[in-house]
Amino acid sequence: MASFLFYAGSGLDRAALLRRDAAWLETNTRAPHARYLLLWRSQHVILPESPPRALSLPAADDRGLLARAGDVVFLGQRDGTAHFAIDLSALEEDEVRQHTGGDLRDLRFFGSLLPPEDAGMLAYARAILHWHQQHRFCGACGQPTRSENAGHVRRCTACNLEHFPRTDPAVIMLVEDGDRCLLGRQSRWPPGMVSTLAGFVEPGESLEEAVTREVREESGVVVRDVRYMGSQPWPFPCSIMLGFRATAASTKIHLDGEELEHAQWFARDEIVRFKEINFSRFEPPEPGNWMLPPRDSIARWLIDGWHASQ
Repeated sequence: MASFLFYAGSGLDRAALLRRDAAWLETNTRAPHARYLLLWRSQHVILPESPPRALSLPAADDRGLLARAGDVVFLGQRDGTAHFAIDLSALEEDEVRQHTGGDLRDLRFFGSLLPPEDAGMLAYARAILHWHQQHRFCGACGQPTRSENAGHVRRCTACNLEHFPRTDPAVIMLVEDGDRCLLGRQSRWPPGMVSTLAGFVEPGESLEEAVTREVREESGVVVRDVRYMGSQPWPFPCSIMLGFRATAASTKIHLDGEELEHAQWFARDEIVRFKEINFSRFEPPEPGNWMLPPRDSIARWLIDGWHASQ
C-alpha cells in the first residue's frame, strides 16, 4: 500500500520554540525573504496558472496587506525561510483580488494538483486560520480572546484562559468481505459518488470502538479485526482522518436513514469500471455509473490499497 497521502508531509520545521520569541518574530515576519500565504474566508489566493498555484507573497512585496491583515500565524520554516499564514477576511473580495492579482479558490478544488509539500502547507494554513475564526470569544466566560504565541494560542482577555488549536478525530474505514468491500453515499454528495464509511470519535471511545459503532449505526453491518492503516490531516474544516480496514462479521445492510442514502457491497472487478470525479470540473455520471472519491482523500487511498491487495 502506498505511503503517500495528500495534505500530510508539508516539509516544514514548525519551530515551536520560536513562537514565543517576540524579537525573532518581529524581525522575521518582516524580513524580505519571509513568505506569506494569503487566505480570505478559508479560500486561498491562487495565481491564474494551469495547474493552479497558491500565491506565496514575499514580505518585501506585501502590497500593504500585512498592515490590513487579521490573524497572522507563523507556520514554520522550510530551507531557512519563514512562512506565515495571513488572514485577509476583513477585506472585501474585490480588494483581495485587486491587491494580489490572484483568484480565490477552495483548497479541495485544486489540492490534488499541487506538489505534496505545498498541499500540506496550504492545508495547515487553512485549518489554523479556521480555528482562529471560530474562537474569537472564550468558551468559559464569553469575553473576547486575543492571539498569542505567533498564532498558536488564543488567550481570554477577561479570565486569562488559554485556548489551543483543536483537531477533530474522525475514523474512516474500508470494510471488506473477501473479494468485495462496503461503500456508501450521502445525499449531499455529487450524484453517483460512493465512498468508505466514516464518523467522528465520541468522548470515552477508543478508535477501534468508533469504527465498530459507526459502521453498525450507518449500515447495520457488524465488523471484527479492526486494523489501523494511516492518517491524513483533513482541513475541511479541521479534522484528522484515521484510516482503518475491518472485516465484516455480518453482511446484511440496514441503513440508518440519516447518514447514508445508499450502501452496497462492490466486488473488485466492479470498482475497476468506476469513473473518476473531478470537483473542479464536475459532470454528473451517466445513470447507473458510480464514481470514486477524489484522489486527494484518504477514502480513495483506502479503496485503492484494498483493490491492489490480494
